[in-house]
Amino acid sequence: MDRNEVLLVGRLSAPVEDHPMPSGDTVTKWRIIVRRRRHRRGAALSDSVPCVTFNPETAAVLRGLKPHDYIEVTGAFRCRVFGPTAAKMWRYEVEVSSARPYEAALTKPDDPLGDAGEVKLAALIPRQVPYLAPTG
Repeated sequence: MDRNEVLLVGRLSAPVEDHPMPSGDTVTKWRIIVRRRRHRRGAALSDSVPCVTFNPETAAVLRGLKPHDYIEVTGAFRCRVFGPTAAKMWRYEVEVSSARPYEAALTKPDDPLGDAGEVKLAALIPRQVPYLAPTG
């Protein structure tokens, strides 16, 4: 059985943008900045992940957020093809089905790992996905 599930927790890079479609639907677009684990040289790298939603409730949640607010989104990875036959362009994005603000935990003033009052993300433990055994 195939699965296409995405869970991202990161920061909203800029205000969301609404784009009306010829069908009358509205697509809402934004990017999430997701930090990678530490790089070999000690620098923390990040990815800017393009996201879209066609769901009006999800779009309303996103419109209530400001740039650099932390969010958690779930959805599916999509490849969209645009352009004329002779010059096709592929674009990869996450089609989001749900979004919510992500609560950050305040560090304690006596925490030796952080400055007093510094906001840190709560520990993120990846969700376990049950092993998918081949059938038949």
